[in-house]
Amino acid sequence: MTSTILQLSEAGRTVALRDTGAGAPLVLLHGVGMQSAAWGPQVEGLSRSHRVIALDLPGHGGSDPLLIGSELPDFVAWLKAVVQALDLGSVSLAGHSMGALIATGFAVEHPAMTRRVALLNGVYRRTSQARAAVLARAAEIGAGQLDLATPLARWFGETPADISARDRVAGWLGTVDPAGYATAYGAFARGDATYAHRLREIACPFLAVTGDGDPNSTPAMAQEMAAQVQHGRAIVITGHRHMVNLTAPDVITAHLRDWLATAPEETYHDIA
Repeated sequence: MTSTILQLSEAGRTVALRDTGAGAPLVLLHGVGMQSAAWGPQVEGLSRSHRVIALDLPGHGGSDPLLIGSELPDFVAWLKAVVQALDLGSVSLAGHSMGALIATGFAVEHPAMTRRVALLNGVYRRTSQARAAVLARAAEIGAGQLDLATPLARWFGETPADISARDRVAGWLGTVDPAGYATAYGAFARGDATYAHRLREIACPFLAVTGDGDPNSTPAMAQEMAAQVQHGRAIVITGHRHMVNLTAPDVITAHLRDWLATAPEETYHDIA
C-alpha cells in the first residue's frame, strides 16, 4: 500500500490517501473522527481486484481542513476535486457515516463520475429528537468539549471483536485535529437531509448497510434509502452497531465485493 500526499490546486490544500491495487477505482470515505486506516480490512480484501484509494477526510489524518463552518456540499466539492486531481474518471464510491453523506451527495451531483455507491451506517432524515441530540453534540464539539467516551460506548458492544475495534478507534479519535473534527461534525449533524430529497436521481447500483444495534444509523434508514433510489439494496448486519466494517470485516468485505461485481447497467432486484 502506498501512502501519499495529493496537492490540490485550490489554495494549495493537501490530501492524504492510501492507494493500492490495480483495476477499476474504488474510493473509500471514513466517518468523522476516523482516518483512512479505518478501512484496513476492506483495503486488504478489495485491492486484489480493484485500485483502492482510501482518503483522509479534510481535517483528519494528514489532510488539510476545510474552512470552519463548511457544510456537506463543501465536502462533496472537495471529493470532486480529489477525483479529478487523481484523474480517476468514473469511480465506485463507498462511505461510512459522514463518508456516506458525502458519497450520497457526490452520486447525486456527479452521476457521470459515479459508477456505483455504497453507504455504511449512513443517516437519513433524522427524527426531530435525534436531530436535536446530534446538533447539541456538534455545538459541544465546536466549543472544544471533546467527549470521546460517549461515542465509543454508543458504537461498540462487549464482544471480543468490538473491544479490539474500539481500541483502534479510540486511538484515531484521540489524535484527531479538534478544529477539523468540529467542522466535519457540524456538517455531519446538519447534513442528513441535504440530499435526501434527491435520492431518486441515483441510478447506479446502490447498497446501504448498517448494524441492527446502531441507534443513529438505523436499519429503517438504510431500508428507506434503498427504497428511494432506482436500484437499491439494504442489508442489516445482526449483532453489530456503528462500526460494522471493523466489527464484521469479512462480512462487509464480502457484501462490498458482491456490490462491486454488479455492473452499472445491471440492477439489484430485491431489498434484503
